[in-house]
Amino acid sequence: MAVESNMLPLGTKAPDFNLPDTISGKVVSLMEIKSTIATVVMFICNHCPYVIHIQNKLSQVVKEFQVKGISFAAISSNDVIKYPEDSPERMKEVAAKIGFTFPYLYDESQDIARAYKAECTPEFYIFDKDLQLVYRGQFDDSRPSLNIPVTGDSIKNTLEKMIAGAPVDTDQKPSIGCSIKWK
Repeated sequence: MAVESNMLPLGTKAPDFNLPDTISGKVVSLMEIKSTIATVVMFICNHCPYVIHIQNKLSQVVKEFQVKGISFAAISSNDVIKYPEDSPERMKEVAAKIGFTFPYLYDESQDIARAYKAECTPEFYIFDKDLQLVYRGQFDDSRPSLNIPVTGDSIKNTLEKMIAGAPVDTDQKPSIGCSIKWK
Protein backbone atom coordinates (compact mmCIF):
# COMPACT_ATOMS: atom_id res chain seq x y z
CA MET A 1 0.00 0.00 0.00
CA ALA A 2 1.32 3.43 -0.94
CA VAL A 3 1.88 6.04 1.77
CA GLU A 4 2.66 9.76 1.64
CA SER A 5 5.68 11.47 3.13
CA ASN A 6 5.31 13.16 6.49
CA MET A 7 6.31 16.67 5.29
CA LEU A 8 8.82 17.65 7.98
CA PRO A 9 8.39 21.39 8.75
CA LEU A 10 10.38 23.74 6.50
CA GLY A 11 13.28 25.33 8.38
CA THR A 12 14.02 22.13 10.33
CA LYS A 13 17.76 21.63 10.89
CA ALA A 14 19.10 18.52 9.11
CA PRO A 15 19.51 15.68 11.59
CA ASP A 16 23.15 14.58 11.62
CA PHE A 17 24.16 11.05 10.74
CA ASN A 18 27.18 8.76 10.61
CA LEU A 19 26.23 5.78 8.47
CA PRO A 20 28.10 3.11 6.53
CA ASP A 21 28.26 3.70 2.79
CA THR A 22 27.52 0.40 1.06
CA ILE A 23 29.49 1.56 -2.01
CA SER A 24 32.80 2.71 -0.48
CA GLY A 25 32.65 0.76 2.78
CA LYS A 26 33.40 3.98 4.71
CA VAL A 27 31.29 5.68 7.37
CA VAL A 28 29.87 8.93 5.99
CA SER A 29 28.57 11.87 8.03
CA LEU A 30 26.23 14.67 7.05
CA MET A 31 29.00 17.21 7.67
CA GLU A 32 31.31 15.37 5.25
CA ILE A 33 28.84 15.66 2.38
CA LYS A 34 27.44 19.11 3.23
CA SER A 35 27.40 21.51 0.26
CA THR A 36 27.73 25.29 0.36
CA ILE A 37 24.65 25.48 -1.91
CA ALA A 38 22.32 22.55 -1.20
CA THR A 39 22.48 19.09 0.32
CA VAL A 40 19.94 16.48 -0.75
CA VAL A 41 19.12 13.55 1.55
CA MET A 42 17.02 10.83 -0.08
CA PHE A 43 15.35 7.83 1.52
CA ILE A 44 15.24 5.04 -1.05
CA CYS A 45 15.52 1.25 -1.15
CA ASN A 46 16.05 -1.50 -3.70
CA HIS A 47 12.71 -3.30 -3.85
CA CYS A 48 10.11 -0.50 -3.91
CA PRO A 49 8.40 -0.11 -7.33
CA TYR A 50 8.17 3.67 -6.77
CA VAL A 51 11.96 3.87 -6.37
CA ILE A 52 12.62 1.50 -9.27
CA HIS A 53 10.35 3.71 -11.40
CA ILE A 54 12.58 6.78 -10.89
CA GLN A 55 16.05 5.36 -10.20
CA ASN A 56 17.55 5.80 -13.69
CA LYS A 57 16.33 9.41 -13.97
CA LEU A 58 17.39 10.02 -10.36
CA SER A 59 20.93 8.95 -11.23
CA GLN A 60 20.94 11.38 -14.21
CA VAL A 61 19.56 14.29 -12.16
CA VAL A 62 22.16 13.72 -9.43
CA LYS A 63 25.00 13.79 -11.96
CA GLU A 64 23.57 16.96 -13.56
CA PHE A 65 23.54 18.79 -10.22
CA GLN A 66 26.70 17.37 -8.62
CA VAL A 67 28.76 19.30 -11.17
CA LYS A 68 26.90 22.45 -10.03
CA GLY A 69 28.03 21.98 -6.41
CA ILE A 70 25.04 20.15 -4.98
CA SER A 71 25.71 17.12 -2.76
CA PHE A 72 23.55 14.03 -2.42
CA ALA A 73 23.25 11.01 -0.15
CA ALA A 74 20.71 8.19 -0.21
CA ILE A 75 19.70 6.24 2.88
CA SER A 76 17.98 2.86 3.10
CA SER A 77 16.40 2.13 6.47
CA ASN A 78 14.31 -0.95 5.71
CA ASP A 79 14.27 -4.07 7.86
CA VAL A 80 16.54 -6.42 5.89
CA ILE A 81 15.38 -9.50 7.79
CA LYS A 82 11.91 -9.16 6.24
CA TYR A 83 13.23 -7.51 3.02
CA PRO A 84 16.59 -9.15 2.23
CA GLU A 85 16.66 -7.49 -1.21
CA ASP A 86 17.38 -4.24 0.69
CA SER A 87 20.50 -5.64 2.37
CA PRO A 88 23.78 -3.68 2.20
CA GLU A 89 25.21 -6.23 -0.24
CA ARG A 90 22.25 -5.78 -2.59
CA MET A 91 22.40 -1.98 -2.11
CA LYS A 92 25.98 -2.04 -3.39
CA GLU A 93 24.90 -4.17 -6.40
CA VAL A 94 22.02 -1.84 -7.30
CA ALA A 95 24.25 1.24 -6.92
CA ALA A 96 26.77 -0.28 -9.35
CA LYS A 97 24.08 -1.38 -11.82
CA ILE A 98 22.35 2.02 -11.91
CA GLY A 99 25.58 4.02 -11.64
CA PHE A 100 24.96 5.90 -8.39
CA THR A 101 27.56 8.65 -7.89
CA PHE A 102 26.48 9.40 -4.32
CA PRO A 103 26.82 7.52 -1.04
CA TYR A 104 24.12 4.85 -0.55
CA LEU A 105 23.96 4.61 3.23
CA TYR A 106 22.56 1.85 5.39
CA ASP A 107 20.54 2.88 8.47
CA GLU A 108 20.42 -0.47 10.27
CA SER A 109 19.06 0.98 13.54
CA GLN A 110 16.41 3.02 11.68
CA ASP A 111 17.29 5.93 14.01
CA ILE A 112 18.08 8.27 11.11
CA ALA A 113 14.78 7.54 9.34
CA ARG A 114 13.03 8.36 12.61
CA ALA A 115 15.06 11.57 13.05
CA TYR A 116 14.00 12.72 9.56
CA LYS A 117 10.44 11.50 10.20
CA ALA A 118 10.73 9.57 6.94
CA GLU A 119 7.64 7.57 6.03
CA CYS A 120 8.18 6.26 2.51
CA THR A 121 10.55 5.49 -0.31
CA PRO A 122 11.37 7.53 -2.25
CA GLU A 123 11.37 10.60 -0.04
CA PHE A 124 13.48 13.72 -0.64
CA TYR A 125 14.81 16.42 1.68
CA ILE A 126 16.75 19.44 0.40
CA PHE A 127 18.71 21.57 2.86
CA ASP A 128 20.33 24.96 2.24
CA LYS A 129 23.96 25.92 2.95
CA ASP A 130 23.09 26.20 6.68
CA LEU A 131 21.41 22.76 6.64
CA GLN A 132 17.94 24.27 7.06
CA LEU A 133 15.15 22.36 5.30
CA VAL A 134 13.85 24.20 2.22
CA TYR A 135 12.16 21.30 0.39
CA ARG A 136 10.64 17.97 1.30
CA GLY A 137 8.49 15.70 -0.78
CA GLN A 138 8.34 14.15 -4.22
CA PHE A 139 10.83 13.70 -7.06
CA ASP A 140 8.15 14.65 -9.61
CA ASP A 141 4.50 13.91 -10.49
CA SER A 142 5.25 10.54 -12.10
CA ARG A 143 4.15 7.29 -10.45
CA PRO A 144 4.47 3.68 -11.67
CA SER A 145 0.72 3.50 -12.39
CA LEU A 146 0.51 6.86 -14.19
CA ASN A 147 1.44 7.52 -17.78
CA ILE A 148 3.53 10.58 -16.85
CA PRO A 149 7.22 10.72 -17.81
CA VAL A 150 9.81 10.67 -15.02
CA THR A 151 11.50 14.10 -15.08
CA GLY A 152 12.66 14.92 -11.56
CA ASP A 153 11.12 18.37 -12.04
CA SER A 154 10.13 18.91 -8.39
CA ILE A 155 13.75 18.41 -7.30
CA LYS A 156 15.31 20.09 -10.34
CA ASN A 157 13.19 23.25 -10.02
CA THR A 158 14.09 23.59 -6.34
CA LEU A 159 17.81 23.08 -6.96
CA GLU A 160 17.85 25.55 -9.89
CA LYS A 161 16.27 28.20 -7.66
CA MET A 162 18.82 27.54 -4.92
CA ILE A 163 21.72 27.82 -7.37
CA ALA A 164 20.26 31.11 -8.65
CA GLY A 165 19.76 32.41 -5.10
CA ALA A 166 15.98 32.68 -5.72
CA PRO A 167 13.34 31.81 -3.13
CA VAL A 168 12.13 28.21 -3.12
CA ASP A 169 8.39 27.65 -3.62
CA THR A 170 6.87 26.52 -0.31
CA ASP A 171 3.89 24.85 -2.04
CA GLN A 172 5.34 21.34 -2.13
CA LYS A 173 3.79 17.95 -2.83
CA PRO A 174 4.43 14.96 -0.58
CA SER A 175 6.17 11.96 -2.01
CA ILE A 176 4.16 8.79 -2.45
CA GLY A 177 5.74 5.37 -2.22
CA CYS A 178 6.27 2.23 -0.20
CA SER A 179 6.24 2.59 3.56
CA ILE A 180 9.57 2.29 5.32
CA LYS A 181 9.73 -1.30 6.55
CA TRP A 182 10.08 -0.84 10.30
CA LYS A 183 11.46 -3.58 12.52
